[in-house]
Amino acid sequence: MSAPPVRELFRDRIKDALWAAMVAAVLSGIPSTTWALATGRDPLQAARAAGNLVLPATAAPPLLLAAGCVAHVLISIGWAIVLSLFLPERRTVVAASLAGAAIAALDLGIIGRLFPLIAELAVIPQLADHVAYGAITGAVIARRRSARRRAANRSKPA
Repeated sequence: MSAPPVRELFRDRIKDALWAAMVAAVLSGIPSTTWALATGRDPLQAARAAGNLVLPATAAPPLLLAAGCVAHVLISIGWAIVLSLFLPERRTVVAASLAGAAIAALDLGIIGRLFPLIAELAVIPQLADHVAYGAITGAVIARRRSARRRAANRSKPA
């Protein structure tokens, strides 16, 4: 069987990214939320900090929370598209987990320093969230790619 046309491949990768972003956006905050609850900290601090990407740190907490949710979803979609386009076919979850750590370095180490609410976040739980995001995104993408391969193999003439 020949390779799928570029347009079809690109369409599949974007669909993979959107599915992965939906799942990862919801689940990737579990490490920092668990850490916040276990240590008696505010579990919504990171979500409000993401709102600081859009609004000033002095904005009302409910506005920061709403802006943070929107920012988180959009950023999750953007990174999922990048990952879906560039992750390898093999060892996808491992590569995506490493990519999550690299994204954390960019998000927290460079960009985050420009925003006071992000700079205040504990680094280890946020790093764990980013690695979880990568792993979850990679797992969803790998599963969807595998399902397409199985479907293509079933449709091959015997």
